[in-house]
Amino acid sequence: MSNVRFIDTTFRDGHQSLWASGMRTGMIEAVAADMDRAGFEAIEVPANGIFAKKFVRDLKEDPWEMLRMTARTMPRTLKTCMAGAFFHPFEAPPPHSIVELFFAHLVETGACNRIQLSVNTLGQIKGAFPWFIPMLRGLGLQISLCLSYSISPRHTDEYYAQKTREILPFKPDVIYLKDQGGLLTVDRVRTLLPVIAENAGTLPMELHSHCTTGIAPLVYLEALALGVRTLHTAVPPLANGSSQPSVFNVAANARLMGHATGLDEKIVRSVSAALYAIAKRESLPVGVPLEYDYAQYIHQIPGGVISNLKHQLAEMRILDRLEEVIEEAVQVRKDMGYPIMITPHSQFVVTQATLNVAAGERYKHVIDELILFAQGLWSEDSGYTWMDQNLKDKLLASPRAKELKELTVRQQREVTLKELREKLGGPGVSDEEFLLRYIMKGEGEIRAMRAAGPPRQYLGADMPLLSLINELGKHKRVGHVQVQRGSDLLVIQNQSAVR
Repeated sequence: MSNVRFIDTTFRDGHQSLWASGMRTGMIEAVAADMDRAGFEAIEVPANGIFAKKFVRDLKEDPWEMLRMTARTMPRTLKTCMAGAFFHPFEAPPPHSIVELFFAHLVETGACNRIQLSVNTLGQIKGAFPWFIPMLRGLGLQISLCLSYSISPRHTDEYYAQKTREILPFKPDVIYLKDQGGLLTVDRVRTLLPVIAENAGTLPMELHSHCTTGIAPLVYLEALALGVRTLHTAVPPLANGSSQPSVFNVAANARLMGHATGLDEKIVRSVSAALYAIAKRESLPVGVPLEYDYAQYIHQIPGGVISNLKHQLAEMRILDRLEEVIEEAVQVRKDMGYPIMITPHSQFVVTQATLNVAAGERYKHVIDELILFAQGLWSEDSGYTWMDQNLKDKLLASPRAKELKELTVRQQREVTLKELREKLGGPGVSDEEFLLRYIMKGEGEIRAMRAAGPPRQYLGADMPLLSLINELGKHKRVGHVQVQRGSDLLVIQNQSAVR
């Protein structure tokens, strides 16, 4: 009997997939201590520039305080973060110096022990990895490199074999196959995982998939049969749907296959109950198993991108043309050379497809990102052999291409930390404040975040008495609350009650 280990994704990918990254500091804090005791191999923590923006702009909470809280409440479990040498994939890469400062401070909070880096998107192997990975190693971080899965004429077994070989010189601690679209099938896993394992040598392997097509739990069981022993799962209600498989389902099936899990499921079920209570209180969606959807294999558009697309088409008053846009996205992806449908490429494909449909003519209006794509800004996934040559020539010959090239050259100048600090408040500004100002491009949204006050607190489902007391305390006509059990008596006075 062998142990199956679980990487928990609830606090990062789970709520990114189902709650639009809306999990607040208090929601995490309500269950974090129990998660720390549950026996997970590692727990994902939201700790990159995208989440920093979300916390400041939408949740009106300080991301640094959230990170310190996770370090304080989960001291025993490895904490892993999805990141890269950038703060947002849609923006120009930041100077090395500010990336180094960000990760040094992230490690200082104690909220990150392991970094997960995507290998075959954004050209990081030749671009960032040669300086970025040694810097992360110097901070004492474990390195987990992930191969993003895709279906296209160029994403063959040999492609993944080659990518696996290319990352070996970086000496990662682990590699994993990242199926962000939920496209893996049982048959494909049987051919692909052995190819990666053969080229990975002794490197430990993990599997990360989404339930978008409804078959990820079966794929996980086949991976176990093939020797993978670490799986990425989430705790309901933040499992299933477009999230990861439920840890309860995968653990139960793994035991039936003869494996031990090492999880204290009684603790995990108490976490699940608390999260269900939070979802009910905040009217947040609950992940449920999805029916098999073959269309996902044709367009490969992530669920979150389709949700945003529907909203945008409704604003344009052409929601009735959704199917046309999805069909056009298949052609646009082909013309671009089959980029992996992951941020930012999936957004580029869908936006351009929308413009094509709205204009009634293919590439009459072109987004800047597509021109930059043709110029090779995103390395191997842009502007190379597989891109349609006629489209590439047309884009590179446009007047806008020259303007964008000049802008890119200016943005790539390595600005010093001193210059950036002078621009964003001077030497008296703390590192945390400086980093937030850089990510948020100024102070306005940070001031609004601080004006909103302390984060909300969320009481778990296992504390109904405290919840009742707090609710009664909101009513000014309630002068006191008295609770008695046997000879024990508790009286709580409401100081704000009407006299």
